[in-house]
Amino acid sequence: MSLLKKVMSGLVLFVSMIMGSLWAAEPEYSTLNLRPGVTDNSQLVYDLHMEVVVIMFAVAALVFAAILFAVIRFRKSKNPNPAKFSHSTTLEIIWTVVPMLILIYLTKPAISLLLDMEDTSKADMTVQVTGIQWKWKYKYLDSDIEFISSLSTPAEQYNDYERNAAEKGENYLLEVDNEVVLPIGKKIRFLITADDVIHSWWVPDFAVKMDAIPGFVNETWAKINEPGIYRGVCAELCGRLHGFMPIVVRAVPQAEYDQWVEKKLAEKAEAERLAAEAAARSWSMEDLMAQGKEVYEAKCAVCHQSNGEGLGTFPALKGSKVATVDSADDHARLVILGLNAMPKFGEELSDADLAAVVTYERNAWGNDTGDTVQPGRIAELKAGK
Repeated sequence: MSLLKKVMSGLVLFVSMIMGSLWAAEPEYSTLNLRPGVTDNSQLVYDLHMEVVVIMFAVAALVFAAILFAVIRFRKSKNPNPAKFSHSTTLEIIWTVVPMLILIYLTKPAISLLLDMEDTSKADMTVQVTGIQWKWKYKYLDSDIEFISSLSTPAEQYNDYERNAAEKGENYLLEVDNEVVLPIGKKIRFLITADDVIHSWWVPDFAVKMDAIPGFVNETWAKINEPGIYRGVCAELCGRLHGFMPIVVRAVPQAEYDQWVEKKLAEKAEAERLAAEAAARSWSMEDLMAQGKEVYEAKCAVCHQSNGEGLGTFPALKGSKVATVDSADDHARLVILGLNAMPKFGEELSDADLAAVVTYERNAWGNDTGDTVQPGRIAELKAGK
């Protein structure tokens, strides 16, 4: 076999291996390519992508084959006297017209798909998605359901710099405390925005990736065809804990979704009842400190540390002006309204939890101000009193 034939055979084998990997069904190849996904649009994106890949490899194979052919066929040892021509008009026309025709061929399906992806009309339901450093807030505009979804991976796992913690699970950093539950077979419109900095809501299996920008509302949609759990992440570098903003969507049949809605509404009514009871009750220092420590460890320690000494750009609370000099009302307002990278905990925590955590921060780690904050006072501060 001649050298040229060997080179061409190797090139064909290499291209075949790459193409085979892209189409392979085995899980080990899943990271080499896009996912077909579980929506019509995600399948169309995948099909168009694969068509472009085929054309790309065909063009690349022809170009490299031509280069190898020229290098081998017209090498100096075979052609000691160089040719005198400077160009070929025919070849120049071919390599200009052919790419242009390929682009024209791909334009129609690409534009059609983009227009369809932008069409949020005739939606069956609407979900508002708000990015917050570093969690997601969801509001079902048709069902009066609202909740915040946060990373549920234990902090000792991702803070395990010496690798002494328990083995990390399959969905490490991709698990949340509150899943987004959606019905299959329904066109779901997403209104996406942010409270602080730019985020990006990305669920690969839906072919949905939309920026969440403060002061703007972007729209997108999905119609999920298959029940299951689908995971995504924030795809915009949004700060120190950018990698801790997972998205988990559970797609279920309509009947199961209706049951979930009833359950969430019942939980909301119960939470409102308990909040009213807590606001009417006078809490002791011991109860506030015990409750406040639980809230602090769950919501605040990741930035300010369990010992209250802060971390990097996140200030210490131990001996701080906020916790020891400023009034308890000012301290509570700061927690309620947030500041810079600190989110508005007034939208996430109950009045009792807010009162408890402020009391805890003002009396833990030797701060010992003796101040207590009652849930009723938190309600007054929220009302601007």
